[in-house]
Amino acid sequence: MNTEGATTEERQLAEMLRRVTPEPPRGLTVEDVAVRVASQPGSGRHGRREPHARQGWPNRGWTRKWAPALAAGSVFVVISVSAGAVVGLNSSSHHSPAPAPGGQGTASGPASSLASSPSPAQTSAGPGYAPKQVANGIWGAELISQRKPPFTQDSLAGGADSLYALAPGYLDRINPGTGQVVVQAPYQASGTEPPVVAGNTVWAVSSYAGADVVLEGFNGQTLASLGSVTVPVTGQLAGTPEGVIASGPGGNLYVAAGSGVAVVDPATRQVTKRIAVSAGPVNSVAVSPDGSKLYVSTGSFELLTYDLAAGAQSGSAAIADIGSFGGNLVATAGGVWGTVGVGMTEWAWFAPDANLTQLIRVSQAVGAGADSVPTFSGGTVWLGGSHTLECANPDTGQILASVAIPTDGGVLEHFGRVTVTGDHAYAYYEDQRAQLSGVAALTTPPAACSG
Repeated sequence: MNTEGATTEERQLAEMLRRVTPEPPRGLTVEDVAVRVASQPGSGRHGRREPHARQGWPNRGWTRKWAPALAAGSVFVVISVSAGAVVGLNSSSHHSPAPAPGGQGTASGPASSLASSPSPAQTSAGPGYAPKQVANGIWGAELISQRKPPFTQDSLAGGADSLYALAPGYLDRINPGTGQVVVQAPYQASGTEPPVVAGNTVWAVSSYAGADVVLEGFNGQTLASLGSVTVPVTGQLAGTPEGVIASGPGGNLYVAAGSGVAVVDPATRQVTKRIAVSAGPVNSVAVSPDGSKLYVSTGSFELLTYDLAAGAQSGSAAIADIGSFGGNLVATAGGVWGTVGVGMTEWAWFAPDANLTQLIRVSQAVGAGADSVPTFSGGTVWLGGSHTLECANPDTGQILASVAIPTDGGVLEHFGRVTVTGDHAYAYYEDQRAQLSGVAALTTPPAACSG
């Protein structure tokens, strides 16, 4: 109402009418939607899942992955106006992540399929993080990246010039020089299987349940989705999957798919071969560095060797008195590495020439903070955990260097899944007492660990 030129009485009357007359309805704003989503009943009532409590990944009785009570972060809401969709995301570890847009679920179908609509990645500038010395600086350990909610424990993987890790609802690419998460892609992981880097593609398991294993590929730089591959399962999937996907030197992917191993050509996204395993469901696979041999572990402590050229079994070894299974296989020129556990004890082992009768117990941890899986990177085998950080000769199993991991006020600290990228070593790190979790750079590892 225009009151210009009106008398004092007229302006007072106009003001009174404005106060008692309802305003016309206004359009729904982004702020309105955010408030309504944040105030929905039941928000925040779901607790954090343990790493092995996800669908299709049963709990391992003897593994003790950490679930640190990291400080809760703030809730934020991402709103897509054009799509008319609202996705609630929570940076606290006490909430389950929202489904990723375009995410792949368990599917059944032909031997393989390619997603027709790749989902874009999300570029993240992310705040900088000043390096922080951790664990008294053993081997020059510095925390270079901290994330809330934290990365999935021991999901760190290395590429030519990048690091990759899983986080609730995302796959992240990390700049190893700065520790900054430079790109993240919406992605719902199935379990805690770390991503596998093959050339310029990152592969991750999006479903490991039912009648299929589903893999999803991402561009190594942009993390744009390159499509999914559905691998039908023969028989039943292993109840204790640990290392169900491996990459060979020729670029092929090897997938534990029930009572057999499927060979996938990443270029065509087709299952090109199936290797039958009569000993039972396959729970872990590894390929020799020269690409000639495939190693398989089953539900018992049994290690099988296959000639990849012939596709036939060429060897087997077993230990009957362990009472557990072998998993997390890693193949080197000298033999096979893996883990085994009974009760509250977990240890890493090395079998020269894949012969379990000559097995060497490399390291052992008891109780919480059990040893991390062995990794072969930079010409060296690395073993972490919460007691010692070690590097070993990949051909003989001999420990080359070892350092005790200190506690923080009596609370365990953890280093796991060491990977070498750009001639520098990095590890997943956790300190429960200080509520620190992220990527640590090992800036001064012993020369013996150089491979």
